Amino acid sequence: MRRLLTLVFAALAASLPAARGAEPGAYAYPVRGVAGLHAASFGEIRPGHFHAGIDIKTDGAEGKELAAVADGYVSRIVVTPGGYGRALYLALRDGRTAVYGHLQRFRDDIEERLRSERYARRANDVDLHFAAGEYPVRRGDLVGYSGNSGASMGPHLHFELREGRTQRRCNILREGHFRPADDLPPRIVRIHYIEIDTLDGIAVEAPAESYAAVRTAEGRYRLTRNEPVGIGRRGYFVVEATDRRNGVHNTFGIWRLTASIDGEPYFEYRMECFAPEAARCCDAVSRYGLQLRTRNEAIRLAQAEGAPDCFYRLAKERGLVRTDAGRQRRIRIEAEDDMGNRSSLEFTVEGRAEEFRARREPGSIALRHDRAGSAAIGHEATARIPAGALYASCYCHPERREAPAAVEGAAVLSPAYRMLDAATPLRHPMTVSIRAEVPRALQLRAALARRTAKGDIAFVGGHYAGGTVTAATRATGELFVVADTLPPVVRPLFAEEADLGGEPALRFRVGDNLAGIAACRMTIDGAWVPCDRFPMRGTLVHFFDTPATRRRHTVRLTVTDAVGNTARWEGSFYR
Repeated sequence: MRRLLTLVFAALAASLPAARGAEPGAYAYPVRGVAGLHAASFGEIRPGHFHAGIDIKTDGAEGKELAAVADGYVSRIVVTPGGYGRALYLALRDGRTAVYGHLQRFRDDIEERLRSERYARRANDVDLHFAAGEYPVRRGDLVGYSGNSGASMGPHLHFELREGRTQRRCNILREGHFRPADDLPPRIVRIHYIEIDTLDGIAVEAPAESYAAVRTAEGRYRLTRNEPVGIGRRGYFVVEATDRRNGVHNTFGIWRLTASIDGEPYFEYRMECFAPEAARCCDAVSRYGLQLRTRNEAIRLAQAEGAPDCFYRLAKERGLVRTDAGRQRRIRIEAEDDMGNRSSLEFTVEGRAEEFRARREPGSIALRHDRAGSAAIGHEATARIPAGALYASCYCHPERREAPAAVEGAAVLSPAYRMLDAATPLRHPMTVSIRAEVPRALQLRAALARRTAKGDIAFVGGHYAGGTVTAATRATGELFVVADTLPPVVRPLFAEEADLGGEPALRFRVGDNLAGIAACRMTIDGAWVPCDRFPMRGTLVHFFDTPATRRRHTVRLTVTDAVGNTARWEGSFYR
């Protein structure tokens, strides 16, 4: 009978159309035994991507039971050090996919399947797909346990809903499925005005003019200045805002921003849902250079050339505000969170007589967002930028700059080259090549690196060939050639020949100075065993999966970084 039901259910699941959206309350809550507080909202602007789901607090603990939100089957599991770490995917009967991220472990039968697949493949990282009849679930069934794996800063569940065929990420709270306590309207922190001029069809921006906002009543704000804001003939505003919820100290993203001038709406941004390929477009929605420096969201009230239409319900003249000299107009901006709380800011603008006039800097290069382009500094450095990589056409001015100071274990082998300004985001990677004199002994360890806003060195990647180091990268700002000469650091978190009979795992501290860890391999008594790496905690763990034998064991661990430096450790323990 069970076999028959499984086959019938599999046939139904396979024939389902793409989801149109479920009724509010159609889904069970994905975590059992928690307070229901959230740590992040859908569509928050993160470094390089929109947050694709919601983060549910697990009361500071791991191991909370995770429940299937609806009938379906386990279609996929992924185990990787970064991203969602241990992640589980449910194909739901309504055609959607539910994603559970940062798990501690899967339910027992799936965990056993994972174990056998890892040993068969001799692979720590796996991506397994399952047919409809293998792991069917009913609404409320146990599917796993919450954790802190992958790129997680603390115990929680990352949860997503995706449409079936398109895999568009869905705004769960706006659909009304879960209702965290929230009667707090967004906070409008400040606005910024950017005047623009056009040279050869390319918009050139003046420096931003910033104005602080203060709250006058719940959900109502005004600017700290009383006189009108002076604006030019063409320009746009940026709103710097954030949101709060009851019972937590976390900040959340803005769901909707609208703007009107003299009572007529001219702009609306809305974070409803987005396709996977639009995830990086947060760098077009935001004022990128400002977003890098603030803890708030800095959202442009203007649509960039390369920004997808899906985020904009309204963008008259792409959000540009036009005002004649001496004319006063009234601007109203409204911010709304995904629970329907709203805040507003109103102020007067006045057209000024003097206009911003852009001037093309000598040696600058015009780059069009819809065409391939390149920038070079002689034969020393070249950047090739594919069509569609830029969110907006711009001018760049390649510069050679002083090389940064070397850090321990890393040799800096070229000057720094700024091909694109650090405040210029890229949707697709550009290819950067830098010529450098690299000693033969360092050629296999050579790569590109960048200087961070704090002046530190961050690894980019790439390889050396024929006197040039080349990398595909979205990193802008100052790039240069480095050679990483230090192997990773490996330190056991147990004493030599320690008795681990009562321990669930074998644990190590692992880290790297620059390139980052790329691979790990562990054997016990000469036989390969799986290990899990937790980069946010700097640990590597083998969870014991065989009974204790009360004897001495030999363990060997090899850790390799992204340029091939290798560390080897050998020791023993009793279990």
